[in-house]
Amino acid sequence: MVVGGTAFLVDNTVFYGLKLTILEPKPVTAKIIAVLVATIVSYVLNREWSFRTRGGRERRHEAALFFLVSGAGLVLSSAPLWISRYVFRLETPDVSLVTQEIADFMSAQIIGTLIAMVFRFWALRKWVFPDEKVQSGSVRLAPTPDSTDEVA
Repeated sequence: MVVGGTAFLVDNTVFYGLKLTILEPKPVTAKIIAVLVATIVSYVLNREWSFRTRGGRERRHEAALFFLVSGAGLVLSSAPLWISRYVFRLETPDVSLVTQEIADFMSAQIIGTLIAMVFRFWALRKWVFPDEKVQSGSVRLAPTPDSTDEVA
């Protein structure tokens, strides 16, 4: 939860920093850049804190899987903003500036973030940082204390 909250703050800071300055006419581009920066922060924090006891893969393989999953998350988090702006036309001059900003916040920072967060959490646990006891679809059973190798 702390990792997600930190990534959310990084995402918001970068998104609004870009959207309100140099990328004002390109909010989807600002969102994509913000998610990329937040993804890097998220990987480091997840690897070193949230999932430090899980995994067991080489770091390169793990990082590649993480960024592949995050790429899908990037599409999921940016899609609601793109739909809001370019399908529903919730942008000035079609709507007021206040309506545009509320729609941008709701679509990018609430809806998109929630959809991507659920997807990433599920995918990271399943593929990137799997439980070491369950890998490749097989379950390793631990011997019971009573079991012996001898036949009675």
